[in-house]
Amino acid sequence: MNSPIMPIIKTQLLISVTSIEEASFALENGADIIDLKDPSAGALGALPIDEIKLIVSFVHNKKDVSEKITSATIGDLPMQPQLLLEHVLNLTATGVDIIKIGFFETDQYQPCLDALATLTQDGTKLMAVLFAENSYPEHLIESIKAAGFMGVMLDTAKKNGLTLLDYYSLQQRMAFAQKVLSCHLQFGLAGSLKLEHVAMIKALNPTYIGFRGGVCNNHQRESSLDVSKIQAIRKII
Repeated sequence: MNSPIMPIIKTQLLISVTSIEEASFALENGADIIDLKDPSAGALGALPIDEIKLIVSFVHNKKDVSEKITSATIGDLPMQPQLLLEHVLNLTATGVDIIKIGFFETDQYQPCLDALATLTQDGTKLMAVLFAENSYPEHLIESIKAAGFMGVMLDTAKKNGLTLLDYYSLQQRMAFAQKVLSCHLQFGLAGSLKLEHVAMIKALNPTYIGFRGGVCNNHQRESSLDVSKIQAIRKII
C-alpha cells in the first residue's frame, strides 16, 4: 500500500478529552496529542475557554511530557469569516498549540481562508477539519495550504455509528492522503475509528490518528475514557 509519494512517518496518537482528569489518563497511557473538545456539543464541540486554559496549562506543566501537543476546536460554527476569526483569536489566548477548524458546507470557502491567513502569517497553527460526508471543491486542499494552515484532518460530522471507512473507499482514502501529503501538510484521520481500524488507517501514513468514541466505555463518545482501549491502540500505533 505504501506509495512512493507517501513517506513512512511515525504516526502519533491523538485522544480527545474533556477534562484534566481525562488528559492525565490519556498522557499516562501514551497519547501524543491531547485534543480538547466537548463531545456533547457536536462533531467539533468546543469546551469553555476557561476549561481549555486549565487543561492546556496542566499538559504543558506536566513533567516529562514537554514534547506533547495540545489542540482544541472552535466548535461547530458556520463558515463566516469574522465569526471564525473571533473564535480562533479567543483560543489563541489559552496557549493551546493547534486550533482545529471544521470546514462545514458553504458556497464559498475563500473568504474564510483569507481571514484566517492573517493569523497564520503571525504564527498561529491551524488545522482544517474536512468531513467525509461532505463534498468539497477540487482545489480546496491547495487553497488551505496557501492560507498557511499546518495540516488537514479528515473526520466524520455525523456521529451515528458509521466510521470514516463507511464513507471513503480504499481508493478514496489513498487519493486523499496523496493530495494532502503532496501539499506537504500534516495529515490526520479520525471519524469513529476503533482498534480494529488502526492497522488499515496507519497504512496511509497519517501524521496522527484521532480517537474519542473508540476509546470510551461502550464506544460512546460522551462516556468516560477506557484506559485499556487507549493502551491497546497505543501498542499498534
